[in-house]
Amino acid sequence: MLIFISFCFVIIIQTFFYLFLFGKFSFSKTKKRECQLLPVSIIICAKNEAENLKQHLPAIAAQNYSNFELVLVNDASSDDSLSVMQAFKSSYSSDKLSVQIISIADKKNKGKKNALSLGIAAATNEYLILTDADCQPNSNNWVNEITSYFSDTKEIVLGYGAYQKNKNSFLNKLIRFETLLTAIQYFSFAKIGHTYMGVGRNMAYKKSVYKKVNGFNNHTHISSGDDDLFIMEVSTKQNTVICFTNKSFTISKPETSFKKWIHQKSRHITTANHYKNFHKILLGLFYLSQLLFWLLAVLLIIFNINPALSILLILFRFIVWYLIIGKSARLLHEKDLVIFAPLFEISIIFIQLYIYIKNIISPPNQW
Repeated sequence: MLIFISFCFVIIIQTFFYLFLFGKFSFSKTKKRECQLLPVSIIICAKNEAENLKQHLPAIAAQNYSNFELVLVNDASSDDSLSVMQAFKSSYSSDKLSVQIISIADKKNKGKKNALSLGIAAATNEYLILTDADCQPNSNNWVNEITSYFSDTKEIVLGYGAYQKNKNSFLNKLIRFETLLTAIQYFSFAKIGHTYMGVGRNMAYKKSVYKKVNGFNNHTHISSGDDDLFIMEVSTKQNTVICFTNKSFTISKPETSFKKWIHQKSRHITTANHYKNFHKILLGLFYLSQLLFWLLAVLLIIFNINPALSILLILFRFIVWYLIIGKSARLLHEKDLVIFAPLFEISIIFIQLYIYIKNIISPPNQW
């Protein structure tokens, strides 16, 4: 009986999160906005990203925008990243596109925040768009779409950083599902005025917002956090807006091995320890409710406890769950993930548990 009562509480918690919180994003609608042609600086930090820079920088130069500069930061790369940047500047600099290059010679690892700080300091424009060297805009109107969301009150724009779709790859779909679920969460929290993160692959903010809090000074001792601790610090209900039009996405190549992906997620998850208590409690409660849903559902079925009611509750949860996941997947053009979403969900739950335990035993410390 205790198992069944506990399961009922879990269903209530899951319903709250999916229907009443995540529904804030899932039922959102995009509105057509006018191009503003604001003066923009696009900042890309690269550490040993020569091949990605060769592949993706031309897509930045091809943007249908006439008022932007590109600030490239070479973070002490040991490959040809700097040479690629210089060749790009020589070939693509024009009246439309100004290219700045900052090169860090000190090979002692200081983390992405140091490189990004130098890039922001060098930027000549008030409006900053941040992306990564391994990202490509999903359209030639990427800058148009992102900047159209700025206004007199909206100073921070959170975008979606999608991953490339690879057919017949379970890992690819798993990575993309985890990215979809993360986006549902941070977009929904932003909608209710409690923003706790964005993704460095695709976000924008005013330089004055950065200066107001002295950049990353309040968390320079933490190697990560340029795209969540900073956003959590400067975001308010009034100054933040989400942008999820298809043309505003960036596309990255996902990891192709579980080992590399687990290592990547291990670094990302460490930052969550520094979130505000409000966010830690809610995000922790959400994860716990996911884990308990699957564990308790299995126990109810194995021990045949209140079978009719248990099945009804399980079906109810999946109806609500599929509604929110399905609508969000359509908004973010990830519809192919919906059919096998339960398999991805349970995989993510136990992978996150493994990473959490792994990080306690051996915390990652590299960017």
